[in-house]
Amino acid sequence: MVAPSPTYLNQTELALRWRVSPRTLERWRWLKIGPHFFKLSGKVTYSLDDVEAYERRRRAETHSSILGSWE
Repeated sequence: MVAPSPTYLNQTELALRWRVSPRTLERWRWLKIGPHFFKLSGKVTYSLDDVEAYERRRRAETHSSILGSWE
């Protein structure tokens, strides 16, 4: 059985997914924050696996900071 090929999002697709502006993603890349990205043939792409891993990390960080404020 062949493994499915990875899925990639472009800047516009990720901006729509997160409801942020594409400029925000550009700024995050410049600041070296946010999910890992690839630049292929001059176009920025994000692996869906990396995006989902980043979302899980952020969710865990947010959850930890909320719990920490109750202590």
